[in-house]
Amino acid sequence: MSVRVLIADDQRLVRSGFRMILTSEPDMEVVGEAADGREAVDKTRLLEPDVVLMDIRMPVLDGVRATEMLGDSPARVLVVTTFDADEFVFTALRAGASGFLLKDALPEELVSAVRVVASGGGLLAPTVTSRLIEQFARTPAPADLPKALDELTERELEVLVLVARGLSNAEIASALHLAEATVKTHVGRMLSKLGLRDRVQAVVLAYECALVRPGHGARPGT
Repeated sequence: MSVRVLIADDQRLVRSGFRMILTSEPDMEVVGEAADGREAVDKTRLLEPDVVLMDIRMPVLDGVRATEMLGDSPARVLVVTTFDADEFVFTALRAGASGFLLKDALPEELVSAVRVVASGGGLLAPTVTSRLIEQFARTPAPADLPKALDELTERELEVLVLVARGLSNAEIASALHLAEATVKTHVGRMLSKLGLRDRVQAVVLAYECALVRPGHGARPGT
């Protein structure tokens, strides 16, 4: 089945470029375009794409607000923007974006990112990932962890920490001596209990709660 993509960007040339790249792939179909955030929301609900390529700065409604409004939609949002300032990264991810890619990415990186997000994964541009981690490294750990973490089993908490450290399901399975299918089940339950959409949001939560710190493992006592 083809991955159905909606392109939301206020620059026609950018939309045309993305369309050209994606439609050259046999497993991708561009079902529509939007020139502002409001149009992106309306067309997403109408056309039901699998992935929305969402610019941040657009007229009428910005990409962050549009992403928030699509929180109840099965469509997954991949933010593609020229702006890599920290506040855009954080607000987009907290709004529910499943990935963040800069517009200077190579065409093959864009195609790969769409496939990753469409398959249920999460993705951050390498430069964004390093800055995100540095930001959380400078942030003091909260005195109290979110109550939702108390609902996790010990195994699910282990899985959350390993997801936050960037391990794939196969790598987690090897580390915990579990079947990969079992790990997939644990990941799904962990995300559900925490009210998270995907692994990217799990990473953000883990760093915000200091369950993981750069160069370290789980927070002592967890």
